[in-house]
Amino acid sequence: MIDKYFKLRERQTSIKIECVAGLTTFLTMAYIICVNPAILSAAGMDKEALIAVTCIMSGAATLTVGFLANAPIAMAPGLGLNSIFAYLVVSEKMDWPTALGVVFIAGLFFLILTGLGLRRRIVEAIPTSLISAIGVGIGLFITFIGLQDLGLIVSDENTLVTAGPVTSTVLIGLLGLLVMVYLEIKKVTGSLLVGIATATVLAIVFRLVALPEQYISSSLDVSPIAFKLNIIGALKWGFFGSIFTFMFIDMFDSVGTLVACCYKAQMADEQGRIRGLDKLLTIDAIATMAGAVLGTSPTTAYAESAAGIEQGGRTGLASIVTGVLFLLALAFVPVVEIVPKYATAPALVMVGLFMAKEVKRIDLANLEEAFPSFIIIVMIALSYSISTGLAFGFVSFTLLKIILGKARDVKLTMWIIAILSLIFLTMDQIPNLIESIKSIM
Repeated sequence: MIDKYFKLRERQTSIKIECVAGLTTFLTMAYIICVNPAILSAAGMDKEALIAVTCIMSGAATLTVGFLANAPIAMAPGLGLNSIFAYLVVSEKMDWPTALGVVFIAGLFFLILTGLGLRRRIVEAIPTSLISAIGVGIGLFITFIGLQDLGLIVSDENTLVTAGPVTSTVLIGLLGLLVMVYLEIKKVTGSLLVGIATATVLAIVFRLVALPEQYISSSLDVSPIAFKLNIIGALKWGFFGSIFTFMFIDMFDSVGTLVACCYKAQMADEQGRIRGLDKLLTIDAIATMAGAVLGTSPTTAYAESAAGIEQGGRTGLASIVTGVLFLLALAFVPVVEIVPKYATAPALVMVGLFMAKEVKRIDLANLEEAFPSFIIIVMIALSYSISTGLAFGFVSFTLLKIILGKARDVKLTMWIIAILSLIFLTMDQIPNLIESIKSIM
């Protein structure tokens, strides 16, 4: 029954492989259970309720992906999107219930665009080289995050980043990384998971991580934030910029992640089209709206899904395992918190390595596509934003075609993407541009 529903044999996988993949994905992104509440609570929202909502939304959205889209993709409240929500959108002019209304409206726009087929056309309009560049860029981005979580890369006033000190936690993380590399070379299933477990056990042994005083969560009350959104209050012209920002970032973050992960999971057909993409995009949109109702920032596909995919995850069974673990985490949040960042960080570094393999698909001899591909790769990592990197890449691709007199080669959808990207990149700069023009005149 399971084999037939998830097409395990057809996709050359097994129940064991899918379970390991699902567990690996969960462990690499379980940090969101703690991080999302920490960020959103800065907006005045109840932290304990946020922990419960984060688990519920992550579990429900990922389970939906597994059952309806049969894809090894996990979803959760987006990291970055929650920071925008807490630190930029919520302000003196907008409280958090109104901001949730903004998120709901943005999700409704996602759903409409998906229903019209525009989001699928966006994916299909992106050239093959740029699609590969998205995967490489996200891989580099994930590696950068992993190195930061490990403590091997730290901030620096003069050079922005620099190599960090080799501390005991860094050594434990590096040992976990070495275990992963060794097992991967030996083709051992679950190499990332074993590496994470090894680092966690060492942290406990050397008393760098304290065992929890209690293993069962004390509170699951979501009432302080659930169903508190203010949609009417969000329907103001002055809030359109916030709606557009959420819409653009979530759209291209999810598209970029889905394209990269689905190609990695061999979900593309002979024409390069991703099977079940419409379902994935629809679930993404509905999850954003449902998350706003329950009380969290936009829910989106997670690039950490690539960790499970690299462990052999090819079907929705992996997502179901991940989703169930998120729901179980509702009762065992203290246990999940035991796994330190420097234990899961090596897995992100390995995932970055695996995703970087896509660089061979970029036609570096053709500068018309090589240059925008390079821009995407560099800007995703250095701007610390998938959507910003894609925006720069799409704009540069279109500009090159115009300069070379090949504007007719650009598909209509790609023109729309480039225009939206340009608006996104310049929206925050408009006041500065106006002031600059005034000073010149």
